[in-house]
Amino acid sequence: MATVSPALPPALRRKRRRERARTLAFLSPWLIGFGVFFLYPLASTAYFSFTHYDGYLAPTFSGLKNWDYVFTKYPPFWQGLGNTLWLVAVMVTLRVAFGLGIGLLITKVKTGAGFFRTAFYLPYLAPPVAATMAFAFLLNPGTGPVNHLLGEAGLPQPGWFTDPSWSKPALTMLAMWGIGDLMVIFMAALLDVPREQYEAAELDGAGALQRFRYVTLPNISPIVMFAVVTGVIQTMQYYTQAIVAGKVASGVIGGSGQQFESGYPHGSTWTLPQMVYNLGFQHYDYGSACVVALILFALTMAFTSILLRRKSGFLTED
Repeated sequence: MATVSPALPPALRRKRRRERARTLAFLSPWLIGFGVFFLYPLASTAYFSFTHYDGYLAPTFSGLKNWDYVFTKYPPFWQGLGNTLWLVAVMVTLRVAFGLGIGLLITKVKTGAGFFRTAFYLPYLAPPVAATMAFAFLLNPGTGPVNHLLGEAGLPQPGWFTDPSWSKPALTMLAMWGIGDLMVIFMAALLDVPREQYEAAELDGAGALQRFRYVTLPNISPIVMFAVVTGVIQTMQYYTQAIVAGKVASGVIGGSGQQFESGYPHGSTWTLPQMVYNLGFQHYDYGSACVVALILFALTMAFTSILLRRKSGFLTED
């Protein structure tokens, strides 16, 4: 026979209600911000994706027409999706590996460590637009010093931002040049690894690679996970550098009345965030822009969820 729990005394019920009210009061700033800046925009985006809306007239329900248009009648979508996934796979991997390598080297330097830290961190402080324009001029296939030096050395001179096969590698080089943020994070993590573990590994006869594999990586794997997750989220939103590099390479760097091919050259730098801007603010097709935004959000959430499934990081076993 089931037992009935006794009713709480009125004084205890009032105390619990006050505690709940106090908790909600402390949480209210976050709850308001979460609702206003996340839930409401997300719900609005989902709603507009099923409507025809040009920003002027009231939205009208159109069912799945926007989704059908984006997936079957908008050719740049698949190219932009492929470019975005390429950047996520290649750019994030190389940035994490390069940042970790630079952090390892600087922590081993005996003299001049402060100079090298400053030299590698300064490029990260450069504004994205200015840094991209400078990089595009340096890699200019006709007048840039990089190709000039490659020619003097008898090496091939790529077209960089004017060549579809080299534009994304050039953007990756730009991202690696501004590696200062990851370098600082990895340096802090590396300096926090207990020295006793390295000494014990040396006594057991472990070489440099074995110490890195069995001592360094297990200790910094949460930081590597953080770098990968934040890198994926940032790269899925990749917009400024790609569009500025395309404009500079195509000769469109300012002024009105100039025509610019998005994703120059030949759509090789076309990304999903550019597509959202192009559809929504240039063609006033807010419904289709919301579809692309939802796809971008779903992909970001999927990648992040997959990466976070391993709580201790993907470099070590649970």
